[in-house]
Amino acid sequence: MKIWYSALVLLVFALAACGGGDKPKQSAAPAAPSPEEQMLAEGKGIGEVKSVELKTPLEAERVSRGKAIYDMKCSACHKLDDKRVVGPGWKNVTKNRKPEWIMNMITNVDVMLERDNEAQKLLELCLTRMPNQNVSIGDARDVLEFMRSNDGEK
Repeated sequence: MKIWYSALVLLVFALAACGGGDKPKQSAAPAAPSPEEQMLAEGKGIGEVKSVELKTPLEAERVSRGKAIYDMKCSACHKLDDKRVVGPGWKNVTKNRKPEWIMNMITNVDVMLERDNEAQKLLELCLTRMPNQNVSIGDARDVLEFMRSNDGEK
């Protein structure tokens, strides 16, 4: 009886070892980029701001509110020309950066400095981290409108 049992066990192992062979491996399709990676690739930065609709002519009330925010929170480090003080000057920033990137940099500065290549280049240039000023999305939009005005948009 032991012989039959041993033979049966050997047969089961032999069949299992032969199996159906390896299944052909399917080539893994490249994973679609995450929404965050997509925003980075599009030059929009990382943050809540996914899309900004710019209006022409500029919204005068937003420009005024943006200037007040600039005077209170930004002017100590950023000048309105191209001169670097602590942070880079703001001249032509709206011509060189997407509006979403600007607003995400204002509202999500810590993550931007960690993950966005352009923000990291600015940090290397200026050698000082931009502080988180706790600017709301609405206030950041006003600052963006002021920046557009500073860059000569009407």
